[in-house]
Amino acid sequence: MISNFQRSAGSLVNLLAQEGITDQRVLEVMAHTPRHVFIDEVLKHKAYQNTALPIGQGQTISQPYIVAHMTAILRAHGVTSKVLEIGTGSGYQSAILAQLFDKVYSVERIKALQWQAKRRLHQLDLYNVSMKHGDGWQGWASQAPFQGIIVTAAAASVPQQLLEQLDDGGVLVVPIGDVEQKLMLYTRHKNEFKHQVMADVRFVPLVPGDII
Repeated sequence: MISNFQRSAGSLVNLLAQEGITDQRVLEVMAHTPRHVFIDEVLKHKAYQNTALPIGQGQTISQPYIVAHMTAILRAHGVTSKVLEIGTGSGYQSAILAQLFDKVYSVERIKALQWQAKRRLHQLDLYNVSMKHGDGWQGWASQAPFQGIIVTAAAASVPQQLLEQLDDGGVLVVPIGDVEQKLMLYTRHKNEFKHQVMADVRFVPLVPGDII
């Protein structure tokens, strides 16, 4: 018998496919990941809508389309093993990454969100995510280099530390801008970086230095 979760998640994934997500492995993982686990009880009825939702502390769980799109970009550029996520938030994006890449490192500046995310990931038996309470602008230098870096909050400009923590051939997917934001893809070739605009987006700001 198909559960309500499976039915709702299946409908969401069908919508994502209609919206242009073609990576079948990403769609499969999202179909089997219970997004309602990452959302407060009062909003669970909206868990499988294709929309961002508040998670407290002025933060949001990203729109499923954006989660799928950013994840698919990493896979399309050959990322398979070591990924850095900036902005753990609810842990939903972390959970998707954990099922697609060998090892995920995730930085969150808000301690309360970090602890909630860790609990949720363990609830789903996902143990290949290492977490750090810190300033996302600084990345995680001691674990660098990374094949892929994904940023789930908008930076005013590209964080130089993150570019430097990319492996040769690695890619950084990051929203850039204030009022108008663009999802940017940066690719490293030795000490040169190429970039391209991937989409118009809307994220909460990537706050520098403020760890709480």
